[in-house]
Amino acid sequence: MKIFLNDDAHEVDPGTLAAALDTLGYGGRKIATAVNGRFVAAAARLRTPLADGDRIEVVAPMQGG
Repeated sequence: MKIFLNDDAHEVDPGTLAAALDTLGYGGRKIATAVNGRFVAAAARLRTPLADGDRIEVVAPMQGG
């Protein structure tokens, strides 16, 4: 199925947000996520299903001062 990650199109197997993040190289990283504009907590990613055309936003924290 086709999803959009930070506005870039990707093909992933149907499943959950957690599975898509693993497939796209974000597994295990400290990130913030949203699906279709709604925040998804890390604990909810395993039970958040994705549908064709969903828009996922991923933001990684930055270090510095």
